[in-house]
Amino acid sequence: MAIEKTEPLNANGMPLPTADLQVLKNGLPPTISDIDPSRLTVTHSSSSKDIPLSDDLVFGQVMTDHMLYMTYEPTHGWSAPEIKPYGPLSLDPASSCFQYCPNVFEGMKAYLGPDGTPRLFRPQLNMARMMRSADRVALPHFDTDALLVLIKKLITIDARWIPKARGCSLYIRPTIIGTRAALGVAASTHATLYVIMSPTGPYFKVPSGISLYAVSEHVRAWPGGTGGYKLGLNYAPGFQPQRTAMQKGYQQVLWLLGETITEAGAMNFFVVLKRDDGDLDIVTPPLDGTILPGVTRASVLSLLAAHPVATSLPNLSNGVRLHTHERAITMSELVGWHAGGRLLEVFCVGTAVVVTAVSRIGWEEREIALPEYGGKGIGPVARALWERLVDIQEGRVEWQGWSVPCEIPGTELRLFRLFSTIRTGQMV
Repeated sequence: MAIEKTEPLNANGMPLPTADLQVLKNGLPPTISDIDPSRLTVTHSSSSKDIPLSDDLVFGQVMTDHMLYMTYEPTHGWSAPEIKPYGPLSLDPASSCFQYCPNVFEGMKAYLGPDGTPRLFRPQLNMARMMRSADRVALPHFDTDALLVLIKKLITIDARWIPKARGCSLYIRPTIIGTRAALGVAASTHATLYVIMSPTGPYFKVPSGISLYAVSEHVRAWPGGTGGYKLGLNYAPGFQPQRTAMQKGYQQVLWLLGETITEAGAMNFFVVLKRDDGDLDIVTPPLDGTILPGVTRASVLSLLAAHPVATSLPNLSNGVRLHTHERAITMSELVGWHAGGRLLEVFCVGTAVVVTAVSRIGWEEREIALPEYGGKGIGPVARALWERLVDIQEGRVEWQGWSVPCEIPGTELRLFRLFSTIRTGQMV
């Protein structure tokens, strides 16, 4: 008996919308209307906001004058990008982003180089991670090179917002959200992509280092889940445990799976251990799917591996080898290393914090107190990494092309469409 073929149905048993059905049958539409910087329109703000003093900056509180904005719909693809005055979005209440959380964001920073040119730090890695995250929640694809051209343009327009003080920067938040206006449980065939920016100083204003409270009854991520992607849905479940940690006198949560350490807050976690031969072991949890592959994490591992052969990290002896290890770390190990005098430093890294020291860790009614290093809080390895990373980010030290100028030649926007056409083999 022949099986009758039927059209796919939604999760509630109703027929799929036509646009969704076409995506299921044919895959994503051809990229004839991918993000195209040559179609950019710019509307300048009629009034400029006051810029806070560097000492008064609080992370993410004040936005710059302008934002980048574009939309996707399955018939025509991506709309012409706009840079326009910062302002509210208008979205249907049934939009997927409100109901099922297909929300992706990135965290980047712009810095002022010694010559006054805005610079980005390894932005191609952010763009690649954003695409992977968007793909994980079935959002439309986009040309990451084209998006980066537009981000650079937005930065040059609002360059006056980049703080000049060392260690300060302009935080950049590219975001893509699903905007399919229907309640059926299905991937969003519509999307909005926008980029907003905010001047920021040090994320943690704690000279002695931050405190962590180890939590295992709640988990941030799990094997086979979404912890390795930068999705909005990964963050909200951490708010209540974070509140509990603060009530107990700690600033951030140290996330555990059983006894195994994953991340600290929204940061990657590192420990520095003394070896019998005088060298140092530096250990961080592996990228097993529960850990976000941080750009700062990758950069730290690269710099540690380069010392002292390819580079010398500030104020660290060239006679000391730094041995990096990506492996699981348990709380019992951490307690044992501390009791045996091997645990020299614990620090966390991320785009917002760069590198921040950990002063103490609470776990099961006990506390691990880290060395204070003469009241400075931050140990020599974490300090060296912070100084070198900031020097690279701000363009004072050249290292493997990590610091990328944001100058946009006048022809780049006009010719981008031609270049991308040649790359994809399409006719102009």
